[in-house]
Amino acid sequence: MTEPSVFDQTAEDAEERALQEGERALAEGRVISHEAMRRWLLSWGTSNELPPPKCGE
Repeated sequence: MTEPSVFDQTAEDAEERALQEGERALAEGRVISHEAMRRWLLSWGTSNELPPPKCGE
């Protein structure tokens, strides 16, 4: 097995930081519901396109 490269370590570090930030956001309630995201995405390209949902929706 070869030694991980600097690039692999950087990607792993970035992934770990992203996971930690996601866990903090969830704990603080900084989330958007699946339903709100779905409504927004389904509105794309229609004449009634919705604004992006906000945290708590």
